[in-house]
Amino acid sequence: MDISRTEQRILHLLAQGGRIEIKRDDRRKLETVSCFTRDGWIYPGFDIDLFRKLKRLKAIRSQTGQPYRITERGLRLVRAQLDNR
Repeated sequence: MDISRTEQRILHLLAQGGRIEIKRDDRRKLETVSCFTRDGWIYPGFDIDLFRKLKRLKAIRSQTGQPYRITERGLRLVRAQLDNR
């Protein structure tokens, strides 16, 4: 399955130890999503639509209320790259 360049970048970042944190409003609806690198920097250009697409592809998952991480399926989707460019 082909995925976009942006999705590749996010999955590559997550494979290197990054995480996705979400914030919900009072009605439990998604308010904001943030993608963090393993160094703690926020990755720009990550939005709710991209989060939902990765979740629909089952490339990311959260366990026991922890931040979202890459899954085995996500690791298969991401192509090996020397650097993420």
